[in-house]
Amino acid sequence: MRLRNYALVTAGYWVFTLTDGALRMLVLLHFNDLGYSAVSIAFLFLAYEFMGILTNLLGGWVGARRGLNRTLVGGLVLQIVALAALTLEQASWEQWAAVLFVMVAQAISGVAKDLTKMSSKSAVKTVAGDGDGALFRLVAILTGSKNALKGVGFFLGGALLSWLGYDNALWAMAAALGVAAIALLAFLNEDIGRSRKKPPLRSVLSKSTAINRLSAARFFLFGSRDIWFVVALPVFLAEGFGWSHQGVGGFLAAWVIGYGMVQSLAPRLLGRRGHKVDEVRSTRQWGIALAVVSALIAAAVALDIAATAAIVGGLIVFGVVFAMNSSLHSYLVLAYSDDEDVALDVGFYYSANAAGRFVGTLLSGLLYLWGGLAAALWGSTAFVALTWALTLRLPPLPDNVSISLADVGSGD
Repeated sequence: MRLRNYALVTAGYWVFTLTDGALRMLVLLHFNDLGYSAVSIAFLFLAYEFMGILTNLLGGWVGARRGLNRTLVGGLVLQIVALAALTLEQASWEQWAAVLFVMVAQAISGVAKDLTKMSSKSAVKTVAGDGDGALFRLVAILTGSKNALKGVGFFLGGALLSWLGYDNALWAMAAALGVAAIALLAFLNEDIGRSRKKPPLRSVLSKSTAINRLSAARFFLFGSRDIWFVVALPVFLAEGFGWSHQGVGGFLAAWVIGYGMVQSLAPRLLGRRGHKVDEVRSTRQWGIALAVVSALIAAAVALDIAATAAIVGGLIVFGVVFAMNSSLHSYLVLAYSDDEDVALDVGFYYSANAAGRFVGTLLSGLLYLWGGLAAALWGSTAFVALTWALTLRLPPLPDNVSISLADVGSGD
């Protein structure tokens, strides 16, 4: 039963992830074609990120009281609503009206995304347990495959925009989500993730020191990525390099797919020498490595030293190191969490993640407008440095969840 639930949750999350990645690329490229500025495009995504802050806090509480299947299916249904709403937007509208309308639709999509993500990742804790590296392995598989599929979604979004047009692409994705929602309603165990003690609403903000510190680090980690990734890079590739829709979508897709593959392999990579690894210490080491990589890329772009190689090649290296950081963080939040409070803890943690993405999205447009891609990359470097500083205060893991990564790395 546990394995079946894990498979159902993962499949539903995969379908959602494909449409979520495609939707981001559809909206970005469609409105760039309509002549919207980088700041205007950034505003289109702000409501999406802001709603994630609230959704993760309250969604974790609802999931703990009502069951994760309800929040998961609810996320899929809300995404269908958002996609259908976006088909109502018309090119003839005034820009302020179009931006406001799309922000509202994106807000609905943001609620959908974080309900789905919180539900899926919380469910892993109920399936895996803590023994012989199973938790880290299943977290890595779910997170890595999600990001690889999100990359495919980026490519799919650019391709669908060219093949079907904006409205038809939105309807096609809504149909796929409808099939997934019906399957989950029919087959998913409705008690998955439900807490026996019915936590009160105030519990959404009552967290352990470890969860609080890790959440703060997560805020800056994902803010560091979105500062350059959400608006600055795709607009620069389209305007500065003159890349096509398929070219921009393809590069971002390849980056996210590679990043997801590294996440999936993180337990093997960390345990490759066959000995037990301290995951907290590894988080600090990979954090400082990411800060160094970020600073080198920003310096190369600012000084115009092999800028094309620095952007394309440098960001590939950034993706590898960032993936290791993200995978370790995703494991640690579950390792620090109690079984009964996992939905609440994961919801709080991903609320911080959403807040970081909100700030990163806003800064992506503002910094690009102010100083181009180089300014966005320097902003990213500052956020990574803060991430590393916060990991220095993470406590050691409880003994009952410490994992031998030699065991993790030896399986298929």
